[in-house]
Amino acid sequence: MKAVAVLKGDSAVSGNIVFNQEKEGSPVSIQVSLSGLKPGSHGFHIHEFGDNTGGCASTGGHFNPHSKTHGAPNAQTRHVGDLGNVVADASGSVSVVLKDDQVSMFGPLSVIGRSVVVHEGVDDLGLGGHEQSLTTGNAGGRLACGVIGISKI
Repeated sequence: MKAVAVLKGDSAVSGNIVFNQEKEGSPVSIQVSLSGLKPGSHGFHIHEFGDNTGGCASTGGHFNPHSKTHGAPNAQTRHVGDLGNVVADASGSVSVVLKDDQVSMFGPLSVIGRSVVVHEGVDDLGLGGHEQSLTTGNAGGRLACGVIGISKI
């Protein structure tokens, strides 16, 4: 199955995120292509709602069907939507492929119809000691978002 999210926001940040999963239970490949970011690391998450009617604020919190605390993508305790950070180069672009074994495009915990959000700051992966570390990674404002929809290709 293949899906895509087209990210846009109030800022100059935009891009496409392509999700691909061979079969149920296999890892999901997440191809990230973004531009317009400040150079450096930016929190990158799947949020619970595919609702952008109020901009990125209406996407809700991180997708967290197991009611866990926030963590790194490779941590045992994390939200399903915790994808860590993407790193923008000197020109503000990101081109990377992530693999994740908790994200799924099948079944009741599918991410289809949810949103992807890129944040203005670094995700501290739940380790920063800030009051928001264990819920959001203290990654700051939401720069751009897009609904994950099934791709025709």
